[in-house]
Amino acid sequence: MKYISFAIPCYNSEAYMEKAINSILVGGEDVEIIVVNDGSKDGTQEIAERYQEKYPTIVKAVAKPNGGHGDAVNCGLAHATGKYFKVVDSDDWVDEEALLKILDTIKGFVKDEPEVDMVIANYVYEKVGMTHKKVIRYDNVLPEIVHNLNREVNPLLPIFLHLHYLVLQNTSLQLLLPMHVFVS
Repeated sequence: MKYISFAIPCYNSEAYMEKAINSILVGGEDVEIIVVNDGSKDGTQEIAERYQEKYPTIVKAVAKPNGGHGDAVNCGLAHATGKYFKVVDSDDWVDEEALLKILDTIKGFVKDEPEVDMVIANYVYEKVGMTHKKVIRYDNVLPEIVHNLNREVNPLLPIFLHLHYLVLQNTSLQLLLPMHVFVS
């Protein structure tokens, strides 16, 4: 079983996409990596196909005409077979310790069968040219509890859902992003 399907939307990403792919490969057979080439003009597709050939049970290389980031995410979601779904941009990477912790948490959810729709994780924001990394943490807003989208959420708690920290249950998703969605 694939516990998490990771979609990596790529557009002319040959210079940095391998770091993103390699950072997720540590999940082994528990993960699925869907590299979505969104009409790139560089060597993005060749790199994706090389990974698919080397890791045929983990990596899928999907080529599509350019449609924008949201369209590439939707394409990844359409190809996802994992229990949960996460987007990792091609210029981002996943911390090994954090990935293994999230995988263990999700395996527990699957084993115990609670209705968990999303897992929210901290992330590190690194921008080219910045001298310091910015750690985005949510433990002050959301304690480590189980969330279900069907339950009432405290309306006094403002939450901005951001693709960088969400791991969503694939079977309960009825998500379709606008083709040209802006992702910060």
